[in-house]
Amino acid sequence: MQRTTACVFTGLLMCTAGLLISLNACGGSGSAANPNIASKILHVVVIFQENRTPDNLFHDPALISAGADIASSGLNSRGKEIELTPISLDNTYDLSHSHRAFLNMYDDGKMDGANRIAVDCPAEPNCAKGIEDPQFKYVTPSDVAPYFQMAEAYTFADHTFQNNQGPSFPAHQFILSGTSAPSVGSPLFAAENPEGSADAGDNTGCTAPPAITVALIDPEGNETPAPPCYEHPTLTDLLNNAGISWRYYAPSPGSLWTAPNAIRHICVPDHDECTGADWTNNVVIEHAGNGNQAQILSDIRNGNLASVVWVIPGGQYSDHPWSNRGLGPSWVGDIVNAIGTSQYWSDTAIFVLWDDWGGWYDHVPPPAIINSYEYGFRVPMIVISPYVKPAHISHATHTFGSVLRYIEGNFGLPTLGYADAAADDLSDCFDYEQTPLTFQGIAVSREAEYFLQDKTPPTPPDDD
Repeated sequence: MQRTTACVFTGLLMCTAGLLISLNACGGSGSAANPNIASKILHVVVIFQENRTPDNLFHDPALISAGADIASSGLNSRGKEIELTPISLDNTYDLSHSHRAFLNMYDDGKMDGANRIAVDCPAEPNCAKGIEDPQFKYVTPSDVAPYFQMAEAYTFADHTFQNNQGPSFPAHQFILSGTSAPSVGSPLFAAENPEGSADAGDNTGCTAPPAITVALIDPEGNETPAPPCYEHPTLTDLLNNAGISWRYYAPSPGSLWTAPNAIRHICVPDHDECTGADWTNNVVIEHAGNGNQAQILSDIRNGNLASVVWVIPGGQYSDHPWSNRGLGPSWVGDIVNAIGTSQYWSDTAIFVLWDDWGGWYDHVPPPAIINSYEYGFRVPMIVISPYVKPAHISHATHTFGSVLRYIEGNFGLPTLGYADAAADDLSDCFDYEQTPLTFQGIAVSREAEYFLQDKTPPTPPDDD
């Protein structure tokens, strides 16, 4: 089992497992251009699923036999070895994934406190009744076969860590901006999900009413509630400055998973609505009656894919425990299939990753703890492109910042100076000199037409 050691963070250097690592091209002013990429990858698609760890979601015998770092058991806080046992993707309970839950499982790097993570199901206190060791589970392989197929055919990055030690709201800020700080230069980070009302999770960002707050954590680990509206540069600003198109597909405007709504200059709030030009032109909200997340499939089919795209699932197609319908693997598979069978396959890189660990056991500790809030637990990541290394397992340390860093390097953009500057550029996942891979279609249980015709009103990815 991997163990952390005491680390010192100075500038943009990190140590992990006793080894000091320089973290590439630091700073917010230098270009991260990579001439090997720029002429070959014209589109980047980031699909951000929900709340899983590699140990929980990728109990795949083929990946394990190929060397993927997946555990079949783990220690609890009493020193007992607990075997991971199967559970369906659309299971009946949720687990706490707050910052406190992170600290419980992390246990100063011993990774033995998963049993101390609370079962957390709103209004259903007995939702895990009769389930032994509910935190120590892996998803039944047949439920996630499309993910296994993607990971086996392309690149599976088994040491990808979320930047934050907590739930979805700050995670989505990191995948957009490389930070969840409220302002430039602030030592604080958004640490939790919104609170203040029963519908806080779908009523947040810069249009949230005054009662809604999100805890900010300081370098000593203290949390203080504050409004969930921030102002700092984002990756979309770099894209705008370079004239590069982008889109952000989301299930609802006020959702905590709709990251742009918490950035003031993108949202430009007017009472309970975002009115900014970036919001109006680039944030695609799926409305009831128009199908849920169908627009991304339509845009691919119609030749309207932007250069950089974030895709956030609605609750129907999320992998979030307790509240999903088991459709996430098909939903992701259909987006990948749509790109793979379109004009875009030859010049696209797709990143499929999960926003936080969701409270599930994972045996690998974060590479370092910085400012009491970076880094968090492992999440799965699959990298799909004609230029990824086929059937490859990347053991390099990646974070959400790595995805931003890849986009910056691909399009010759400067770094933001946040988690992107302190990240690798995912170069170990790609080989731009290889013969481009022929697309391998993903077998799904629901074809794209199912999602295009589904008129179920969209919901957030979960009901936390």
